[in-house]
Amino acid sequence: MYQLGLFTETGTTHLADAAMEILERVGVLCQNVELLQALAAWGARVDRTSQMARFPRPAVEAFAAALRRETGSKRSTKLETVQQDYSVAASGSAQVATRLRAPDLPSLGTQVAQFYLDHRTGERRSGTRADLLTLIRLGEALHGPDGVGHSLLLQDVPPLLEPLEAALLLAENASRPAGAFAWNVRQVDYLIEMGEVLGIPNWYTLGAICFSHPLRFDQDVADRFVRRVKDGAPTGITGMQVSGATTPVTAAGYVAVSAAEFVAAWIAARALNPAVPLVGSIWGGTVDMKTGFVSYCSPDGMLRAFALAEFLRRWCGQHVVVGGGEYCDARMPGRYAALEKAYKAMTIAAFTGAHPMVGEGMLESGKTISPVQLMLDREYSLGVQMLAGEIEVTPETIGMDAILEVGQGLDTSYLQTSHTLQHYRDNLWLPSILSRTGWNGYEEEEIVLARARRKVEELIASYRQPQVDPAKLAQLQRIVSRARQRLLSD
Repeated sequence: MYQLGLFTETGTTHLADAAMEILERVGVLCQNVELLQALAAWGARVDRTSQMARFPRPAVEAFAAALRRETGSKRSTKLETVQQDYSVAASGSAQVATRLRAPDLPSLGTQVAQFYLDHRTGERRSGTRADLLTLIRLGEALHGPDGVGHSLLLQDVPPLLEPLEAALLLAENASRPAGAFAWNVRQVDYLIEMGEVLGIPNWYTLGAICFSHPLRFDQDVADRFVRRVKDGAPTGITGMQVSGATTPVTAAGYVAVSAAEFVAAWIAARALNPAVPLVGSIWGGTVDMKTGFVSYCSPDGMLRAFALAEFLRRWCGQHVVVGGGEYCDARMPGRYAALEKAYKAMTIAAFTGAHPMVGEGMLESGKTISPVQLMLDREYSLGVQMLAGEIEVTPETIGMDAILEVGQGLDTSYLQTSHTLQHYRDNLWLPSILSRTGWNGYEEEEIVLARARRKVEELIASYRQPQVDPAKLAQLQRIVSRARQRLLSD
């Protein structure tokens, strides 16, 4: 593990003071009347004309103290406390992390990309229905029983109908279709109705709730936030603050502004629903001052994410997840991209004690999805999963007969024993696409990519469309037609 504590007690106090001053003097823009009313009732100073809410310091201080009592945490920089804080669960209970929890294998769920990188042609293009259908077929072949989701934004349909059209494709082509991502609350009730036809309750996801940084709850986000809170779903924000662009360039300034955003969101959630569970995640970004490029996996960006997570844990007792490997800088699929993701994910594990998913086939900080990269991410994830396994110790796994047979290895080796033949498949990392001989130039890399492309083609060719009741599909079509008339006429 690396740093167990990034702040002193004095630093924590200064940051808390700064965050409270930001909330009191700058405040938050909030474009939702119901949320403004709830904040006013909570004790915020609300200006309905400017849609601004400002939070009196004593009320914020009391709120943070109440959260600490709720989670049973204390403000402390003692090493033992910080070590225990490493694995604070979302419920707030702390326990010492004693072993690595294996990350899940990358899948095609609801991590929605904007662009599709065609594995056949290498073309990067805006997502279409045809491209999502390809991904659904690939996901069904890879992990159908675990569900396949809305992994690509459709840009060849009207925006307000986009998740409904994606839901139609999922319903017809996936044996276990996951809920589509509703980015506008007006889409939610239609998706719920579609789910009822299929016998799937609440067949939608509101995805990440992201501030428009700095300190803005824009209307679409605020509306989704209110819906989520009133439904009682765990609520907070997914922070994607960029140091030097949407926060001060310094790490301390980044933490102060970002923490103010998180606390404002938690206050708003509890103002609407005092019983709602609080959550959050952080994807720290920084600007390359030479190019203007924003990175969410650079060392300085990750440091800010770790610092914010630690500060919120100390000040409020709240656990904020640090976002995983899928937001890497790499723009092309390949071993480099997979290693960049693995490096980020394992760095997060070193600083937080929790190993996130290595990646889900994403490139360009989540903008683009690549079937080829998904194959490589899964192979590296299988390797990471081996690190979380428990070593089985039995007479058979020790292999004393083989040890005695080989002796000093003068006449034979373990490669020649039946013990190796019987156990190597279960005990070694055996990637089918990657080469374990290490990077050997661009020609070797192209061989790896060609293997990945072939594997994608094999999986898609193996796809078999599930049997879906035609009457149910017709009902879904009617719901979407009704939504088209209403949503597009508003």
